Formats: sequence, C-alpha cells, structure tokens
Amino acid sequence: MRRTQFTEEHDLFRESFHTFVEREIAPHDLEWNDAGIVSRDLFTKAGAAGFIGMAVPEEFGGSGVDDFRFSQVIAEELQYAGVAAAGLGLTLHTDICLPYFLSLATDEQRARWLPGIASGELITAIAMTEPGIGSDLASMSTSAIRDGDHYVVNGAKTFITNGINADLVITAVKTDPTQKHAGMSLLVIERDMGGFERGRNLDKVGLHAQDTAELFFTDVQVPVGNLLGVEGKGFAHLVDNLPQERLSIAVSGVAAAEAAFRWTLDYVKQRSAFGSAVASFQNTQFELAEMRTEIDVTQAFVDRCVEALNAGELSVEEAAEAKWWCTELQKRTVDRCVQLHGATATCSSTRSRAPTSTPASPRSTGAPPRS
Repeated sequence: MRRTQFTEEHDLFRESFHTFVEREIAPHDLEWNDAGIVSRDLFTKAGAAGFIGMAVPEEFGGSGVDDFRFSQVIAEELQYAGVAAAGLGLTLHTDICLPYFLSLATDEQRARWLPGIASGELITAIAMTEPGIGSDLASMSTSAIRDGDHYVVNGAKTFITNGINADLVITAVKTDPTQKHAGMSLLVIERDMGGFERGRNLDKVGLHAQDTAELFFTDVQVPVGNLLGVEGKGFAHLVDNLPQERLSIAVSGVAAAEAAFRWTLDYVKQRSAFGSAVASFQNTQFELAEMRTEIDVTQAFVDRCVEALNAGELSVEEAAEAKWWCTELQKRTVDRCVQLHGATATCSSTRSRAPTSTPASPRSTGAPPRS
C-alpha cells in the first residue's frame, strides 16, 4: 500500500534517521538491553543530528517544525530496525514530554530549559503513576505544599520511563491534598535537587534497554518558578496532551506489526517443510493475507489520525481508538507470526529480536516505499 502523506522532505529525513539508527543505536542494542539503560550520549547525538525536539523554536536551538509526521518516521524506523526499546526514551522525550514545555512554560522557563531539551543535554521524563494507584491519578498522594517561594514535595512515583537518565521530571503532585482532580499541579523537579532520589531501575518483561525507575521525594524544595502551567490545573494539562501521547503509541504499534510481518514473510519463504517452502502452504497464505490486510487498513487509519493531529482536529476519543486498536493488532500479529516460525525457530533469549537470517528492516525485503 502506497502512503501519500509524506513529502520528499519526510523521505530524506527517514533516510537520515535510518542511517542514524544503523550507526548509533543498532550496534549498541544488545549492550543496552543487558545494562537496562541506554547511554546518555544517544540523546546528545540525536540532538546534534536534529532528531529530537524538532518543534522547539529555532531561537532555542530547535528546528521550529511542528509536524508530527517527523515523529511518525522516527517511531516507525525504530520498530523496523527492531531497536524500539533503545529508542523509546527519544520518542518519550519528543512526543510526550516536550509538548508540556512548549504549551505551558513561561518565557523564563523556555529560555532555561528548551535549549538543553533540543540538544539532548537535558533528558526529560514525566512522573504520574504511584505505587498502588494504577491509573487513578486523582488518588495520588505525592504532595507539594507551598512554603514561601518554594513547594515542599513528598511522595513516590513508579514505572517512570527515562527515570534514571532524566534531568527534568514533569511531576504530577497535589498542591491541594484536600481536592481530587482540582488539587493537581505539575512541577518540574530537577536532577540535583536535595531529597530527590531514584530507586530501582525496574526489571521488565520487555523493553529492557529502557530505564524504568522508582522515584522518591523527601522534603524536596522545588522553586515556585518550576511550576508548569497553572496551579490546580494539572489534570486538565495532562488531558490536553492525551491525543498526541496516545497517537505516539498507536504509531509504534502498527509499525511493530509491520516489522513482525515482514520478518515472518521473509522467513516462511526460506523455511521448508515436507519438501516445500512454508510460504507455499495454503494456511500460511491465508494467515499472511489476513495480517497484511489488517496492517494496511490500520496504517491508513493511523495516517489519517496523524493528519488530524497536525490540523489540531484529533479528539481524545479518536486517539484512544487508535492506541487500543494498534496495540491489540501488534499483539495479535506478533502471536500469529510466532506460530508461522514454528518449533524449529528458537530464541536464545526472551530479549532476542527477529532471527539473524531475517532482514533488519522491511526496506531490505522489497517492502513498498514508506511514502
């Protein structure tokens, strides 16, 4: 299926980022998986190459380009190369955290933080989830009590992506603990603030190269000047960014399904059983045809959602639909692909990507151009 929403500029950007992945991420992927964290150099190299913070205004070191198609290209290429875990911190930094700084920061905050965010010298994270509350943010207990020109922050967060590497943590707190949603605010807590400690880098089922941490706050003195947005409007600020956050996950989900499909298509062409290529079996062809159809239809829907986001028209509900459908498709496609690999295909580790005989990206399998 030919995709027509990308321009020549996007295609050139894709080629550049593809090369960056091959040179700067893929060679270190297994090392970073074993370490449970990527090198901070990845962020500064990506910043120098213009691959993070594209929407940051030029006066602060960015490109000033607010076009989510560039983020879409990055997420797709990370999935196609099988290094999504190593690259997740980059997409979180640009797709999830940056919009808060762009839309809510004061002029002083923009001058203080945006240059480092664009260069990759200031790595960002967002901390909402707390132990025991799941997605029930209104029940959070992390408090930020005003004391003169500071807030005193106490509490804990968990499952925080970029939690170890982060220099700036957008932290959801209760500035009025007597209230539910109306008592929430967003504070930027910085790396070296006294009383801010990082706990375990959590061991996970997947995404091993992505540092996911526990954070602890004990009487952390956070300047009032680090309040992001309006006090008491934190929940509303979080909701405002939901469409892009959910769409970012949807883009990665369908790209992961595409990558798994292409690896599997190549594999069944090579693998033989009962004297014939597995790809020649009728059941295999049925499975491949169904997966190809589902991925193509989903990709068209996601591309339409990206266009709507760029136009400022993507609703929270539509983004939720895309996130749910694409992640379900990803799981379903990967499961079907594993079945087609059969018992003869084994992995030495649950962290292994596609078999080494398969291509690193759909581009090398004769996949249609990504434009």
